[in-house]
Amino acid sequence: MSSPAACNPLRPGATSSTARARVGQFLKFGSVGGLGLVWDTVTLYATRPILGLAGATMAAYFVAATMNWLMHRHWTFRHVRHADGALTQWMRFLMANSCGFALNRGTVFTLFLTMPLCRAIPALALAAGLLAGMLANFNLSRRLVFRHHDAGAVPRHSGPDCPASQNAASSLTDVRNSDSSIG
Repeated sequence: MSSPAACNPLRPGATSSTARARVGQFLKFGSVGGLGLVWDTVTLYATRPILGLAGATMAAYFVAATMNWLMHRHWTFRHVRHADGALTQWMRFLMANSCGFALNRGTVFTLFLTMPLCRAIPALALAAGLLAGMLANFNLSRRLVFRHHDAGAVPRHSGPDCPASQNAASSLTDVRNSDSSIG
């Protein structure tokens, strides 16, 4: 029987294959984020004369978020079985990443207000915003949006190598059994 650390890849001493897969996924997520910065920047500069800096910044976010969602759906998380329709998943992506959005655009607008250089070269503020929101967006996307694993995947906390206390189904059964013996 393996240690409980092998059942949870976030614990120290977790199995290396799970950790490697997560790192690879994060690197793909970051690569898509880098492309998102390009889409964000191009959209901002293209729409700034029409919408102004604030309006162009907001429009650029939605263009970049949509392009990022498409790339994540077809590349970063391609191993995930997509049980939801595309529109539902896109809306969930935008909702789940609202925390990252707040960090991202909060950073961008703070830099616009406090740094004249960022008003003159908005790409600097966009890059800072990207970094501020990326970690939150990765975790939320992985857990809330692209969460349906293919049928052959083994759940993280189950299997013969995980003790029963780490297995959610066994724990639920244990709780139900202990409740039934109460007077």
